[in-house]
Amino acid sequence: MNLPYTDAVIHESQRLCNLVPMAIPHRTSRDVSLHGYFIKEGTTVFPLLTSVLYDESEWENPFTFTPSHFLDQEGKFVRRDAFMPFSAGRRVCLGEGLARMEIFLFITSLLQHFRFTPPPGVSEDELDLTPVVGFTLSPSPQKLCAVRRQ
Repeated sequence: MNLPYTDAVIHESQRLCNLVPMAIPHRTSRDVSLHGYFIKEGTTVFPLLTSVLYDESEWENPFTFTPSHFLDQEGKFVRRDAFMPFSAGRRVCLGEGLARMEIFLFITSLLQHFRFTPPPGVSEDELDLTPVVGFTLSPSPQKLCAVRRQ
C-alpha cells in the first residue's frame, strides 16, 4: 500500500513523541574517542535516542510536528537515518518490522473509521500534548470524541 503522507505522519508522530527516549545499555567493544572524550573499552553507554530525534542538524523543525520531514519534493516517502525510535546498531529492536506494520494498520484503521475531535467547548489549542516523563514518555490523559465516519 502506497500512502506516503500517512507514513510520514506516523513517522513524525514517532519522532516527536518517542516512547522510549533512552535505549537499552550498550558496551563499547574497543577504546574510542568521541568529540574529544576518551571512552574506554567495556564502558557502559546509554544511547539517548531523543538527542538524535530532536537534533537541529538533522531536522528542519525538530520541535514541531512536520510530516514533510519524511517527504521528498515530489511527496514521496523517504527514510531518514536520524529516525531511530527502535534503537540503533546491532541491538536494534528485533520486532521493529512487525511493530511498524502493526502501527500502520492500527492508525490507518482508526482514522478510516473515526474522526477524533476535542469534546464540545474545548478547542484543539487547549489540548495539552506535553508528555508525562518517566522511564518512558507517556501521553497525558485527554478527553476526546471518536465520531464514527459515514
